[in-house]
Amino acid sequence: MTLRRTLLTVSALVLAATSGAALAQDVAREDTVIFDLDRTIKDPENFNWFTPGTKRMHGAHQAMWEPLFILNYGTGELEPWLASGFEGNETNDEFTVTLREGVEWSDGEAFNADDVVFTVNMALENEEISSREAATIRAQVASVEKIDDLTVRFNLNAPNPRFLVENFGVRIFGSFLIMPEHIWAGQDPATFAFFPPIGTGPYTYTSSATNRAIWDRNDDWWGAKTGFMDLPEPLRLIFLETGGEESRAQLIATNQMDAAQNVSVGTFEAIRFQNPNVIAWYSDYPYAAADPCARQLEINTTVAPWDSAAMRKAVSLIIDRNQIVNVAAEGATVASETMFAQYGSMAPFIDAVKAAGFGLSDEPDLEAAAALIEGEGWAKNGDGFYEKDGEVLSVDIHVNSASTEYTRTIDVVAEQLTRAGIQARSVPVENGVFWGEVLPFGTFEMSYSWLSCGSVNEPWASMGRYTVKDVVPVGERSPGFNNTARWDGPAAEAYSAIVDEIAKRPLGDPEVPELVAEAYQYLDAEMPFIPLVQSAKLLPMNTTYWTGWPTSENYYNHPFFWWNHTHQIIHNLEKVE
Repeated sequence: MTLRRTLLTVSALVLAATSGAALAQDVAREDTVIFDLDRTIKDPENFNWFTPGTKRMHGAHQAMWEPLFILNYGTGELEPWLASGFEGNETNDEFTVTLREGVEWSDGEAFNADDVVFTVNMALENEEISSREAATIRAQVASVEKIDDLTVRFNLNAPNPRFLVENFGVRIFGSFLIMPEHIWAGQDPATFAFFPPIGTGPYTYTSSATNRAIWDRNDDWWGAKTGFMDLPEPLRLIFLETGGEESRAQLIATNQMDAAQNVSVGTFEAIRFQNPNVIAWYSDYPYAAADPCARQLEINTTVAPWDSAAMRKAVSLIIDRNQIVNVAAEGATVASETMFAQYGSMAPFIDAVKAAGFGLSDEPDLEAAAALIEGEGWAKNGDGFYEKDGEVLSVDIHVNSASTEYTRTIDVVAEQLTRAGIQARSVPVENGVFWGEVLPFGTFEMSYSWLSCGSVNEPWASMGRYTVKDVVPVGERSPGFNNTARWDGPAAEAYSAIVDEIAKRPLGDPEVPELVAEAYQYLDAEMPFIPLVQSAKLLPMNTTYWTGWPTSENYYNHPFFWWNHTHQIIHNLEKVE
């Protein structure tokens, strides 16, 4: 790749970002961390995260709003932050959370149980606030009560051992964020803009525009005063919209950015050639960190001939996952071993599946695939395609056209199937049609997606998406995109019964890996979907001014700096002297 943007042009982006705050204080570049922002801030003066369209990854939940807990993807531990601990009852329908003593909002007011109860009740009592986190709280929580200033009890509608990690632990992207009662009281939560915003974090809001947000360190931060944690070293954080891969590449290569959004392997290697101080999660291939949403081939199990488990199994055996890695992903990922994202916290479950003999091979087994297809009555014709009763074996694979990753992967898969004797055709459709019509209503034979997404520290979040309770006829919307395969029958029922048992078990139950393997035998035999490769984010991180970035060798957590756990990243950064 050629980095064609001129230094003058990209410098103007950084200059624009810093000029808005110049009157507040003069901060040197070496005291500033500049993060890539991959989207426009539509309303820079709206910090009501409850309302649709209001984003928080421009620093609001990375620097200002702190979570109660942070899930460690490596260990699976729920690490306390604003909270100091929790306790659940034996039936997992009641959780008592203890808050950390001495926490303050940036205006000096105490953060306590009143704020937690107030914010949760806002979600419970106002159905018009529609953020995903608020809707989840409404679905799960019957009531919340203050025990004392530092203790809150949640009473759930039903047992849920995953309640805290799902809602307050930054399991994926964010968490339910607590707001200051002394500012929100009396406001309409559906329309209140919460500007200027405050939080408990070590940075306070300085300025924002549609393409940037700037945050400056609060040296009176509660965490340093109480001994919870030292002040972070950066004096200023800037979240800057770069406008695409080429711009972010030039910015980080010329030391005008410290952490960039996803780039291709070719772009990363060009950046690193120009600036050897730029690193990634891995120092060599696959470079990228695994994203929670592993990629897979969805199959409509109601459509012949794919209503046959043998035919679905044959497709899995035909697929060369290594070729997808090398061609479609340019080597920036790895083949999936199971349905799960391959994090350290998921290792016990992945290992159990593999030990039981249900792990996936990264290489094809064309002989075994042919035996399965021929066993269903298909035979190759003179053109090399399988045929039965005058009908050629074919399949249309729908794919979202929004990303070259998606279309390139399905081009590879379609070519593999075609070479093996199945006429396969890629059917690209635009994003809205794919998610609004094709997947939820089952109007596909096969499609490319990641609907097993969810499990990052325990197995139920992903496995629970394929139980028979979510089976609906083709033409009806699958609830929450669950079981879009419409997988049903005795095997699916046996699988569902085991998964329902897993759902009841507390996190860390030593019997769960064995239950996972027991349930997985039905997935392996019936293949209602086919895991392909891990999803990956290749995130360039610049060590010219700052070290301490999360990597596979410095694995305190994953590197997705637009998530709510970014507090950990910022606190781990050390200034290069």
